[in-house]
Amino acid sequence: MNGTDTLPDIVAGPLLRRISATRLVLWLVATRPLNMALVLRPGRSDSQSIGLAHHQQCIAIGERAFIYLIDCELDNCGLESPLPCDERIEYDLQVESPQGDWRSLPEWAPWLCYDGAAYPAFVIASRHHRLMHGSCRKPHHDSADGLVRADSWLAEQQSAPTEWPAWLLMTGDQVYADDVAGPMLRAVHALIERLGLVDEWLEGATVDDSQALYQSPDSYYRRAQLLPDVTSNAALRERFFGGVKKPVFTSANAHNHLMTLAEMLAMYCLVWSPTPWQVIALEAPVLDEKDAALYRQEQAVIDTFVDGLPQCARLMAHLPSLMIFDDHDVTDDWNLTADWERAAYGHPFSKRIIGNALVAYLLCQAWGNDPDKMNPLVHHASTLMGDGDQPLVCAEQDGLIERLLRFQGWEFQVQGTPALIVLDTRTRRWRSERSPHRPSGLMDWEALMEMQQALMGAKSAVIVSPAPMFGVKLIEGIQKLFTLAGKPLVVDAENWMAHRGAANTLLQIWRHSKTPGNYVILSGDVHYSFVYDIVVRHQRRAPHLWQITSSGIKNTFPKNLLNTFDRLNRWLYAPWSPLNIFTKRRKLSVHPRDPDRASAGERLWNASGIGLVTLDEKGRPIDIRQLDADGSEVVFPAPEKPLS
Repeated sequence: MNGTDTLPDIVAGPLLRRISATRLVLWLVATRPLNMALVLRPGRSDSQSIGLAHHQQCIAIGERAFIYLIDCELDNCGLESPLPCDERIEYDLQVESPQGDWRSLPEWAPWLCYDGAAYPAFVIASRHHRLMHGSCRKPHHDSADGLVRADSWLAEQQSAPTEWPAWLLMTGDQVYADDVAGPMLRAVHALIERLGLVDEWLEGATVDDSQALYQSPDSYYRRAQLLPDVTSNAALRERFFGGVKKPVFTSANAHNHLMTLAEMLAMYCLVWSPTPWQVIALEAPVLDEKDAALYRQEQAVIDTFVDGLPQCARLMAHLPSLMIFDDHDVTDDWNLTADWERAAYGHPFSKRIIGNALVAYLLCQAWGNDPDKMNPLVHHASTLMGDGDQPLVCAEQDGLIERLLRFQGWEFQVQGTPALIVLDTRTRRWRSERSPHRPSGLMDWEALMEMQQALMGAKSAVIVSPAPMFGVKLIEGIQKLFTLAGKPLVVDAENWMAHRGAANTLLQIWRHSKTPGNYVILSGDVHYSFVYDIVVRHQRRAPHLWQITSSGIKNTFPKNLLNTFDRLNRWLYAPWSPLNIFTKRRKLSVHPRDPDRASAGERLWNASGIGLVTLDEKGRPIDIRQLDADGSEVVFPAPEKPLS
């Protein structure tokens, strides 16, 4: 199919989002208003059809683009009993054509079905017994895709529904809005044109509107020239950004930073579905010799990424997913310090860019986590979009962005055994009282108290913290040194121990007498994977903690540098080392697990892939492994002797 052919009805999805025995939540993007029906085939029961006209929201995001948010509360859909747990439930999403014919999902998206299966399927787990988790999926990182590996693993479990993970937990950086390859940006612009995605005016920019941005000679590899330049605050720029000319966006790779809402929305379609790539015709933009060479290099990696998208889409059509943002979903170092916030939100264009990323996050990620909480915000966004065929009204767009920036509710919980508690470590930060250029705490006191309240009396819980609560001491020490030198942005000094108040409060929560239980902390962010068993020292009734980090899905840490850090950390912070006295977590005993395929002295696993953890009935991990994107596996075995 090329850019002149008729558009398919659906260009992205369906993605399974929050599901239960009594409620099904799905997300998709269509090219026209649709009449759809969801047909369920649970086990041996007869098929059950649900007309979706009264169970969906349709948000126009362009002339030929509509986000469908499907929310079926089954007792309102004519189903007499809840769906069965721990069984394979096939489903079909049928679409009515303009001529009145109905097309089945295997007809319009055959790649969403596993070999030998007539339809895609899902499993509603009776407890959270197994979780697949990962973060940091950068399309142009030169490695295989962890979501493709996850799909291959799930293909082997098709006849064993009780083995399926209860959730696919995406723990941050689902998209890279701030670090975009040239060919990906070209695809974004081609899709915007093909679907007629919404235009907008750009107040405070060096271009007037979105169309002028797309056509600007600086649009590719030169976007730093289009970013706001706060020349009136050179002292702040020098102290805070080390003299960087464009002080708002601190990523070293921001030369193709996404800016408009249409760009953000197109990106989600392009990283989750193969279909958008089939309806656009890509021609390289006019570039100088250096940028053209980089474009060709990136194109080869992007081509491989696109080849894997059918499998990624199939995985997300089978496993229900929960998602939380980290910085790259919006921009690098998002809300790192009070000074960063002052600069970023003090300019209308930078504030708009951040706000556009949040609007896209709301519609493409957040709604599916907790529809009831997000529906008022989605209604506001739908009102802003109108029919999708006119440029957005500046005042109304800024009003929605202001509301999203003030919103305190991105975190969410899922009841079950164990409970899932997903934290927002980005927008409710504990700003440093010592200096506005020091890193903020990842959560403020009020947010931490809310987390403590959720843990009180809970015998087990899985906590999703995008950044590890307990990281590598040496790396945290290096980050502290850069912070003391006034350069926190140089090393992304974002860890739980970087802010004294947040660190002490977190540690007090774990030492509280009413929080004994089994707590698994799932994290990403750092671009390597590791596992710690953690015990509170000198306390009879203490929680059992496991820090399990899986990162990245398609990203890695510089190999030689990580090897050096790994071995130095093992020596400098060995149990006998006096340096442990100076760490904030000295009242905890932290025991790293060695990956079974690691070389001597290696505790950090550096490979793209996805994490898989299996929990017993008490919420304790009994199997922790990393499914490497290259097809191999690495296991993090438990200590031979129980820790005390």
